[in-house]
Amino acid sequence: MPVEPLSQKEIEDRLAELPGWSLDGDRLTRSYRLGSHVAATAMVVHIAQVQEELDHHSDLTLGYDTVALSVHTHSAGGVVTEKDLELARRVEDLAPAHGAH
Repeated sequence: MPVEPLSQKEIEDRLAELPGWSLDGDRLTRSYRLGSHVAATAMVVHIAQVQEELDHHSDLTLGYDTVALSVHTHSAGGVVTEKDLELARRVEDLAPAHGAH
């Protein structure tokens, strides 16, 4: 079953429930600042586990004490779908455990 693109309104409505996430062109993006490089690295590992569970992967960047994500659905033509918002929600759920802000 193909994954359907979301409308601009649907994306905006859902982003209201995900503080810190934004639409940048055709991608959802979010950056987190953590207390240390080890904390940021641990968060990357946990995000990778979530991505494997969902079988949906973002571009993930590890900085010294930062983690940045950028995601859209390649199989839907590189647009935002429900899969992207589910990944964002799952990442947002695990961020507090890492002290991310």
